[in-house]
Amino acid sequence: MQDETLAGRHALITGGGTGIGLAIARALAGAGAQVTITGRRHEVLEEAAATATGLHALAMDVADENSLRQGVETAIAARGPVTLCIPNAGIAEGKALHKMDLAFWRRMMAINLDGAMLTVQACLPGMQAEGWGRVIFVSSIAGLKGLRGAPAYSASKHGMIGLMRGLSEDFLGSGLTFNALCPGYVDTEIVTRNTESIAARAGISQDQAREIMVKTNRHRRLIHPDEVAAAAMWLCLPGSESINGQCIEIAGGQM
Repeated sequence: MQDETLAGRHALITGGGTGIGLAIARALAGAGAQVTITGRRHEVLEEAAATATGLHALAMDVADENSLRQGVETAIAARGPVTLCIPNAGIAEGKALHKMDLAFWRRMMAINLDGAMLTVQACLPGMQAEGWGRVIFVSSIAGLKGLRGAPAYSASKHGMIGLMRGLSEDFLGSGLTFNALCPGYVDTEIVTRNTESIAARAGISQDQAREIMVKTNRHRRLIHPDEVAAAAMWLCLPGSESINGQCIEIAGGQM
């Protein structure tokens, strides 16, 4: 029997077709929400949507303002105001400053930071009209401390937390809350890609590269996407009303 705690709620999750985004989508749908999952790859989204009742695929590109705004409008027309907004879409690529060009920097910011801002901006009117909303940014431990070899990524995730904190102050007492999840290394496709990238750059084996990421997590294991989804669920459920402007670390220990 499906939990109906979030029945009548419309959630929108960018980057919702895989990894953390999909785990959160399934959790919210399992509690009765109608969940729009977005991303650039329509086929991946359709496959993901078929795995659970209440998931709806919508192709859009968070780095393209027109695509994003049209996508959110389409989702709202189909399922009503978005009151659970999860800016999750992002890229994680490491590159030293002296090897970085402006195009690399701008692409990182366009997807990780600009995309998050535009997603929230597009969803806010519906939340304000409802007098209730939950915005949960999926940041990273890199948003709380510098990640070696990834200054652009670290800057984008720090920026996301600054955006969250500013919005939490702007909407105090409104029924809207803004928080950020800051996971360490999660067992997703991103870790797989980073394993290959680190191994190539450092001239080490993929097993050694993976171990570097595992050891970064304080409890010395990769985090499961469902662990991050559980934290997101907590922020959406009754009893979380006073959790606002916070960074929730999910990294196996104090960072």
